[in-house]
Amino acid sequence: MFRRVIRIVLSVVMLATASVALSVSTAGTAQADGCYTWSGTLEEGDRGEAVRQLQIRLAGYPGYDSTLAIDGVFGPHTESALRRFQDAYNLSVDGVAGSETFNKLYALQDNDCTPIHFSYAELNTCNSTWSGGAVSASTAKANALVTMWKLEALRHALGDDPITISSGFRSYSCNSAAGGASTSRHLYGDAADMTGTHSLCTLVRQARYHGFREILGPGYPGHSDHAHVAHDPSKYWSASSCF
Repeated sequence: MFRRVIRIVLSVVMLATASVALSVSTAGTAQADGCYTWSGTLEEGDRGEAVRQLQIRLAGYPGYDSTLAIDGVFGPHTESALRRFQDAYNLSVDGVAGSETFNKLYALQDNDCTPIHFSYAELNTCNSTWSGGAVSASTAKANALVTMWKLEALRHALGDDPITISSGFRSYSCNSAAGGASTSRHLYGDAADMTGTHSLCTLVRQARYHGFREILGPGYPGHSDHAHVAHDPSKYWSASSCF
């Protein structure tokens, strides 16, 4: 009888030990959805696809009037963007992407890598194949993904109030029908026209912090009813009625 009791006690202890070991081994491990899984940590000096995927999601945190290169190189600008992201979501601000950062990113994205508050369908009401624009369909769709993450950052900075997208990617035929300029960034998939809870002037002012190089709003011809953001390499900002 005594030996039986000892065996039972030992079994309980072993089960408890195994449970603790499992908890320790999985504590802090980031659990991904169906989109992308990071492993380990990322910090300045790292390179590769894991860094590029991180940069896509940090594209909206480059700082005022700046942009973040999505080149797979974790340099000082990526670290600064990461720190801004961590601060925006009340994470540990250390400039290192680990399980805490990754878990927040997983919570912010859907299975197709789009941020939870925006979708490919919203960024393309023109041509579901993403073809017929100024770039290949794959490039247009990739550009739209980066734009959505910038919009997610903008939305969060404005208290997570809804932003409505009235126009995104356009093929040449859609752009012509909409009266768009022949050089419109909508043809590249990186443009979005916005309305929302906040005023248009609030949207265009805040957009300057979130990686957009082309920002147009009230006061610019044809933009009295929406705010326009895009990634124009030449950088252009005009919304004279907002001052």
